[in-house]
Amino acid sequence: MQRVAIVIPNWNGSAMLQKLLSELPGQSFPIHRVIVVDNGSSDDSVMVAKRAGADVIQLGANTGFSRAVNLGIQSVHADWIAILNNDVSPSADWLRNLVQQAEAANAWFAAGKLLDASAGHRIEGAFDAICRGACAWRCGHGRPDSALWNQPREIRFAPFTAAIFRSELFQRVGLLDEEFESYLEDIDFGIRCASAGFTGIYVPEAVAYHEGSATLGRWHPATVRKIARNQLLLVAKHYPRKWVLRYGWPVFVAQTLWGLVALRHGAGFAYLEGKLDGLRRFHRSRGDSPANLTAIVESSENEIREIQRLTGFDLYWRLYFALT
Repeated sequence: MQRVAIVIPNWNGSAMLQKLLSELPGQSFPIHRVIVVDNGSSDDSVMVAKRAGADVIQLGANTGFSRAVNLGIQSVHADWIAILNNDVSPSADWLRNLVQQAEAANAWFAAGKLLDASAGHRIEGAFDAICRGACAWRCGHGRPDSALWNQPREIRFAPFTAAIFRSELFQRVGLLDEEFESYLEDIDFGIRCASAGFTGIYVPEAVAYHEGSATLGRWHPATVRKIARNQLLLVAKHYPRKWVLRYGWPVFVAQTLWGLVALRHGAGFAYLEGKLDGLRRFHRSRGDSPANLTAIVESSENEIREIQRLTGFDLYWRLYFALT
């Protein structure tokens, strides 16, 4: 029997955490350990976690999602590590389906179908993809659940919202990059996995319900600022030295369009702050571009285009593909 540990990063999410911890004993697959990594909460999250029998790593301040997840990963010895946001509600067979199908496929990681907790017939997300412009899409977000989302498939990007990973994978490609703090750290991790040949699977039978950006909100200034910064950090870390020649136009289009969306949601200033922060960090974040980067991002972009074609184009992606 494979041993599975669950890592739950948390920050001031007492009510959501309590609900999740009360549901985990109902999983049909045995859980070896549950670790809550608390990012300096000022509510009663730590007490809630301890009362539920979880192991708690208590931090003195909010050090970001990546740091919390890394500490959780480093604290366990198990075959598989499941990462769960505190606003996720997994179905009873969620873990069993992921582990059994990942083992059968000899996959390195697995993600299931995330449904919108407030509208269970809608997809909140399935797996991630990235375009050449270094902007990501949580595939399926906002789409009605349909036969398309009931088809298993190989994936390169698993959202760290609710997914499982072989422990060995973190030894092979490293932990999350803590410079990202929160947002797009899973895309960075996915690029590293894909560049080394490690892929995963999407398991539609593994259903969970997600509140979605429950801690701060999807267009909170802090959220927008970090996403805008981290879009540039993805370019800095993984794109070639002369990236402007090959990717400059897609990067400009994708990230400018995303900024206009942020502006429409009243977060234009936060977007600009994030870009300035990204530019300040750009030089020191430069890394070696993987030899297969073109194949990774072009394949992923084609995946976005095909799913958009099948389910109806969002205005953002319609404009991006028209311009690039």
